[in-house]
Amino acid sequence: MTIKQRYEGIINYFQQAMPVAESELTYSNPFELLVAVILSAQCTDKRVNLTTPALFAAYPTAQAMAEATAEDIFPYIRSISYPNNKAKHLAGMARMLVEEFGGEVPSDLKELQRLPGVGRKTANVIGAVIWQKEVMPVDTHVFRVAARIGLTRGAKTPLQTELQLEKHIPSHLLPIAHHWLILHGRYVCTARAPKCDECGIKEWCKNFSTKSVEV
Repeated sequence: MTIKQRYEGIINYFQQAMPVAESELTYSNPFELLVAVILSAQCTDKRVNLTTPALFAAYPTAQAMAEATAEDIFPYIRSISYPNNKAKHLAGMARMLVEEFGGEVPSDLKELQRLPGVGRKTANVIGAVIWQKEVMPVDTHVFRVAARIGLTRGAKTPLQTELQLEKHIPSHLLPIAHHWLILHGRYVCTARAPKCDECGIKEWCKNFSTKSVEV
């Protein structure tokens, strides 16, 4: 099996089996998604979704959050991982949005990465989900699944994974392919005990097969 055949088989499967794939974070506008993605670092979407309703009720806009301190925000997110750092990030992020972007989340990925708490992955998520930018955000699920099933070879960093995936996946499919890999990793190709018996892509999976990939 060539790497091209592997990609084609996996992409075709997901296009048929998962024509709609979206973020599982709950949000109603770009600001809320940005907050949720910042909170989701090393934390489950389920936990974030339990936390954000009260947070958004207290701070519904960037302007409202910009007037808060990290100490004000902390009680709302105390159940999230690393709440002290994330409270500081949210306060600083909101202030920068108000001071430099008129309270609106910028669509430019480089500008997004200037915001406190926003790295390349978070910026790519916002770009892909809100503006359908042709980028591949790489979180722990994408990194693990891509390597396990053989979509990447020797990728040791999220950036290396991102570049390999973007090379082989048609650019217009990148926003949804990000969700395909996340959801597959979350519910089927789980970290400790992948559910290979119920996996729809095992025919093309490097880990499942003993065959090696030809370039």
